[in-house]
Amino acid sequence: MSDRLAPPIAAQLWSLHEDAAQDLLGVLERVAEIGYTAVEPISLYGHAPSAVRAALDRLALGVCSMHVPFPSGEDAPAILDACQELGVETLVWSLEPEEFGTLDGVLAGARRINRAAANAAARGMRIAYHNHFAEFVNVFDGRRAYDILLAELDPAVVVELDAYWVAVAGLDPVPVAAGLGDRLEFTHLKDGPATGMDDYMVPFGEGTVDVAAVARANPAVRWPIVEADRSHQDMYALLRACYDFLVGAGLAAGRRPVDAGGAS
Repeated sequence: MSDRLAPPIAAQLWSLHEDAAQDLLGVLERVAEIGYTAVEPISLYGHAPSAVRAALDRLALGVCSMHVPFPSGEDAPAILDACQELGVETLVWSLEPEEFGTLDGVLAGARRINRAAANAAARGMRIAYHNHFAEFVNVFDGRRAYDILLAELDPAVVVELDAYWVAVAGLDPVPVAAGLGDRLEFTHLKDGPATGMDDYMVPFGEGTVDVAAVARANPAVRWPIVEADRSHQDMYALLRACYDFLVGAGLAAGRRPVDAGGAS
């Protein structure tokens, strides 16, 4: 790392969605025990935002952002109400893969996101865009759909780059992350074979993604977020191993100290 302070580490709760559906508050406790400083929820699983907020405060866990549908339609007030009560600053979501099948689909998707950004801004919140791999596979007139999308989005829309899906698309996520400049505020970090959506994730350093290089690629990143869609091993053990890798190498800051040497 450079002389800058390592950014705080967060966990994407999709990694634990099956457990969270049964006992969200218990999941939060276990994530806090590992040492994560914040979480990125995908759902509140029927809990009132105020109850989850109280649990987070008790555990001294932050909410770095939340995955929630773009607040661009008639359900926007309800989405924004819940996020506001939870204390969410940045709402994160994606377009569907089929929206990247045509240029018109990309442009229409950008307009929908921009409406969401205006609605969020009126409440003092922001929108971030999270990629999968269709954004990088589909090309129109020599330009990747992802580049077209970002050019069409309101500059206030920031980026959450999922480095793994960039790798699945056949690109090196390191220059992609570096090229996003100050707009890149969040990264999703995971490791595995990088072959497709059904991959099983492994501890950092055991797959094909150079997670350490991605973590170093862009100093604008405020939150490195650990995520695993599925794994053959216990998910808590995987989240702990990934935490140890990043924090031990000084690539992220957590609440539990780790001996140096987590990453090469």
